[in-house]
Amino acid sequence: MKKILLVFTCSAFLSGFAQQTPKVLKTSFSKEALSQKVEDVNGKTISIGDILKQNRGKVLLLDLWAGWCRDCVEAMPKLEELEKNNPKIDFIFLSLDRNKESFLKNIEKYNKKEKKNYWFSEGWKNKFNNYIDLNWIPRYLIIDQQSNIAHYYAISPDDPEIQKTINQLLKK
Repeated sequence: MKKILLVFTCSAFLSGFAQQTPKVLKTSFSKEALSQKVEDVNGKTISIGDILKQNRGKVLLLDLWAGWCRDCVEAMPKLEELEKNNPKIDFIFLSLDRNKESFLKNIEKYNKKEKKNYWFSEGWKNKFNNYIDLNWIPRYLIIDQQSNIAHYYAISPDDPEIQKTINQLLKK
């Protein structure tokens, strides 16, 4: 009986830390989420909204990740394959590394120097991440040519819905 209770308690405890699909799958961003500031590799501050404006007309994949995140690192080969198979879309990397030094080090370590990299200097709890119900990383969102959310929730780059959404958007 003690073993059953222990297993149940551990399962309940760990399930609180598991990635959970948000109850509402959003299709657009709030003004607050778009106003969220991030830093680029040169320390320049820019809002998520301005990043989307700069890339308007393109299909984007937003990758929320961190170098300390084992799941993020393990997903990188699949993400690189997705990127290679989809040269017409832009990949934007939003880092949740704990400090600027780690952000810059991990861009180098994981061969992301030639990519569009930004860092949440405010940390995990911020207006953008709160809006998208971020509770675990990696997390991927597909943004359409009008800067709307085409696919709100993916936790793996090989999620078939990612490629399906990209294909649909590129047909338009």
